[in-house]
Amino acid sequence: MASQSPSSTRTSGPRSAAAVVREYVEAALWALALTLFLRAFVIQAFRIPSASMQDTLLIGDFLFVNKFEYGPKIPFTHFRLPGLHPPRRGDVIVFQFPQDPSKDFIKRAIATSGETLEIHDKVVSVNGTPLDESYVVHADPSVRPSGFDSRDNFGPFTIGDQQLFMMGDNRDNSNDSRYWGPLDMDLVKGRAMFIYWSWNADRHWPRWTRILRPIQ
Repeated sequence: MASQSPSSTRTSGPRSAAAVVREYVEAALWALALTLFLRAFVIQAFRIPSASMQDTLLIGDFLFVNKFEYGPKIPFTHFRLPGLHPPRRGDVIVFQFPQDPSKDFIKRAIATSGETLEIHDKVVSVNGTPLDESYVVHADPSVRPSGFDSRDNFGPFTIGDQQLFMMGDNRDNSNDSRYWGPLDMDLVKGRAMFIYWSWNADRHWPRWTRILRPIQ
């Protein structure tokens, strides 16, 4: 019977502590890099802090935003990579607030580039056709005249190139394009996809029926 060579029966000794630490650090750095890449170019999590999108979105909803669909922006630049398609009317979009880009807002795109929007006694029309807005909530039954403010009567207004007209679903309680004008595409972060968690702070309990609900 042939005997085994001594070298074939040797086993490697325990790894040094430095090698173990190095492996953990490398794994952590790769995980961090992947997280930052996904957050910058693909998907990002957001929390709903206000009631301007009720009942589509409630305070305490946590959602994922698709940053790839419209084309992600290169961080710290104004350059946007090619996307699958531009924003469409009806999309719920997260964007930087034009008057304070350090804040993120979420509203619904009501009109896109080249379209003409008009609001008459709370009824929104685009290109002369009234919209069927089943998602809208009107908490205040009163109608404010156009000379009072632009909440219930606005326009006609034509949306400029690379711009969107954004409005909240909670139409009577939303700070949106009626007050600060159209949104530049440069400030768009992405389209809201679905709710991954929802917390009712008043009841101190999750809203189980809202989890994984798509945002439409």
